[in-house]
Amino acid sequence: MNDNIIIKGAKEHNLKNINITIPKNKMVVVTGLSGSGKSSLAFDTIYAEGQRRYVESLSSYARQFLGLMEKPDVESIEGLSPAISIDQKTTSKNPRSTVGTVTEIYDFIRLLYARIGTPYCPVCGKKIEKQTIDQIVDAVLSLENGTKIQILAPIVRGKKGEYTKLLQDMQKEGFVRVRIDEKLYELSDDIELDRNKKHNIDIIVDRLVIKEEIRNRLSESIEIAMKHANNLVKIDIAGKEEKLYSGNYACPDCNVSFEELTPRMFSFNNPFGACPDCTGIGYLMKIDEDLIIPDKNKTLYDGVKAFGASTLKKGDTMAKMYFESIANHYKVDMSKPIKKLPREFLDKILYGTGNEKIDFEYSSSAGVRKFTQPFEGVIPTLDRRYRETKSQGMREFYEMYMSNSPCTTCNGARLKKEVLSIKVGDKNINELTDMPINKIKDYLASIELNKKDRMIADVIFKELNQRLQFLIDVGLEYLTLSRSAGTLSGGEAQRIRLATQIGSGLSGVLYILDEPSIGLHQRDNEKLLETLKKLRDLGNTLIVVEHDEDTMYTADQIIDIGPRSRCAWWKCNSSRNSRRNKII
Repeated sequence: MNDNIIIKGAKEHNLKNINITIPKNKMVVVTGLSGSGKSSLAFDTIYAEGQRRYVESLSSYARQFLGLMEKPDVESIEGLSPAISIDQKTTSKNPRSTVGTVTEIYDFIRLLYARIGTPYCPVCGKKIEKQTIDQIVDAVLSLENGTKIQILAPIVRGKKGEYTKLLQDMQKEGFVRVRIDEKLYELSDDIELDRNKKHNIDIIVDRLVIKEEIRNRLSESIEIAMKHANNLVKIDIAGKEEKLYSGNYACPDCNVSFEELTPRMFSFNNPFGACPDCTGIGYLMKIDEDLIIPDKNKTLYDGVKAFGASTLKKGDTMAKMYFESIANHYKVDMSKPIKKLPREFLDKILYGTGNEKIDFEYSSSAGVRKFTQPFEGVIPTLDRRYRETKSQGMREFYEMYMSNSPCTTCNGARLKKEVLSIKVGDKNINELTDMPINKIKDYLASIELNKKDRMIADVIFKELNQRLQFLIDVGLEYLTLSRSAGTLSGGEAQRIRLATQIGSGLSGVLYILDEPSIGLHQRDNEKLLETLKKLRDLGNTLIVVEHDEDTMYTADQIIDIGPRSRCAWWKCNSSRNSRRNKII
């Protein structure tokens, strides 16, 4: 077995036909002057060849999606292990990514809340207990007499599949009708569903008109529905609304029901848990008046970014015609600076005239066109065009005039109010993830649970504590799990990936890191080095591109590339390290 990575004839970029041997299962630091070829050796040669060989090992079907990878300019590389790059360009810019999701810690927290979470009513705050069939019947019979209802069994909710056999089984059970994605079908029909789309399937159990005599029949129908739909029943009130009742959790005073707690309920990337207004992002992008009118010292002719026009003075534009007609209607002088215009008039320009109609007259080479209609307003027009456009370029254009504002429904928590009323201890999932990582670890250790919940939670606590400790070990205890991944610095993102790799427990892997000490305070450098040594001791090879002196002293071997090598300096100062590092 080859215990070394042997590189011959590396000529990628500015490397000059380098031959080098790198020991496996060691921590090797590649250093040198800027432009000397450190990254060319580590990333563009060793990592690139490792990735290319991995792709070539896949089936031809898989390779067609990954594309061809060029071979780096090197004669040969022997003893190469599977390679993972941990550089500073891997921060996710997706607004849905947080520290919790990229480290996968949030998955365990969701599981924890789904298994031992205690629901509280989001209206009155009382602890929610399981709901009996009699309680559901009483709630339904409280509707006005004569109300028409349908009792539905929601057997599939937001899941992919064809469900051919399930529908056949329901027909054999004696059911006649089914509602699939809001459309009614007879179960005897030939129903074909797209297996790659999510579907909602509700079996129609019974149709009733509210009156006291139906209590027994209603009770039986609800029991049948709950039997087939995992203790759920849906009451469709004709022409009004649908109410979901659960045999699991419900508030008897406020008529608020919860379905069985599942991990997807706590995910802001899933429609079952995400806030319906901001769809789980935590903020709303809205047209900003200050971006539409950046300078109120100018006039309407120059100061309004309307309909894509930076100025209204250039030609006879439609926007100019609209503004002048509205100004004539309200007898306002448009030549005045915007800050001196009446606020009521400015609101008509920005937000529209409502139902009030304006006389417009537009002259062009095709003639004169006259029409009378309300004015939609600059901001509603841009907002509508943003929602309707299919062009990414136009979306980016409209986003230039939008700003982020916290979602007023969830206040930035990203989740539905019902989900936020479920607690472990005295905190909901958003309050927990808003805490610093070291505080989360302390809080989980302090939670008092009964014997049953403790048995369920112990395994989850073990996984959570390990992953939280990995982040603490690399000096990131100050981060919160709810922090957006796009706000992380390059060094923070790299150390998060480093902690995640330690948690994976892989061995025999070649890790290539790009200056992991960047952005880290000197007092926390020792934590990082201990993490690197731990990763090495798992049986992995580390190649670290680095300038940090402490990291070089910790290395098992140093590769110094470029002119004016530090070899002589290193030999003179190697007494700092009890081990004499080998220098190439």
